[in-house]
Amino acid sequence: MASHNNSGLPAVAQEGFKDAASYDAYRPSYPPEAVEKFLKNLKVADQYDAKIVEIASGTGKFTELLAQRPETFTIKAIEPHPGMREKLAQKDLPGVEVADGKAEKMPVEDEWGDACIAAQLILCLRFATPEALKEIQRVLRPGAVLGGIWNVEDYNKPQSWKATTKWEQKLNDFIMSLDDGLPRFRHQKWKEVFDQQLPASPLQALRDTLADRLPRFTLPLGEDSTKWTVWLSEEALAARLNTLSQIAVLEGDKREAWLKVLSEAIRGDDVERNEKGEILVHGVTHFFWTDRL
Repeated sequence: MASHNNSGLPAVAQEGFKDAASYDAYRPSYPPEAVEKFLKNLKVADQYDAKIVEIASGTGKFTELLAQRPETFTIKAIEPHPGMREKLAQKDLPGVEVADGKAEKMPVEDEWGDACIAAQLILCLRFATPEALKEIQRVLRPGAVLGGIWNVEDYNKPQSWKATTKWEQKLNDFIMSLDDGLPRFRHQKWKEVFDQQLPASPLQALRDTLADRLPRFTLPLGEDSTKWTVWLSEEALAARLNTLSQIAVLEGDKREAWLKVLSEAIRGDDVERNEKGEILVHGVTHFFWTDRL
């Protein structure tokens, strides 16, 4: 079982993301096409002065995009990791209030938000629990929308997804082997909390009604995705991979094994390079949305 600390985060996440500056420098931003489609499905694109709650804002990779929008959103950015929260606060983004908190307990008034966003949630468990859904429902007005968006490189994809290249699949196999018991997007368990809203029988439906366990968000979930590619130098690719918490915490023989796998993978016969020697990396931006009941 993963141990936790005062921030409420698992210890591996606290340690793995302690280098907030590297995370901010090497994690990718989001394709404009994906952002636009995502915000339209959240019903806040072209909605001026809309109020947005952002869960686990991290260093603000997605927060920055929201703050730059012409709609002049009012944003409450909630982040439990002290280092990441500090990095986000230093950016002093317009319309953004940065606060300590987590999905299960947010310093936000009842029915305040027009939308709630979970962007690049590293540990999907941070919003995909009954307690978190109850709290998200509390801070959203009726009819508001909850949405999640992730950048998913081929090397960090779910096992059931097909990688574009053999070298990215090789990295994916190694990363999938680093099982620390914590749920991430690639494990695809985040959807289960929504499916669990549906009662298994009429008797269970009655029990749920009496126990205040009625569905909080609509089903089926809306889902969409946008494919993308990026050219990265070997150094930039290694740095981006090291922002994955399970890679960041590797030491000794385990880190040597990882570096060997990486070195062999990027010298594979299907690695595409440009005139600068940069490597073509494949990925997808995946997002979902659901209305608050």
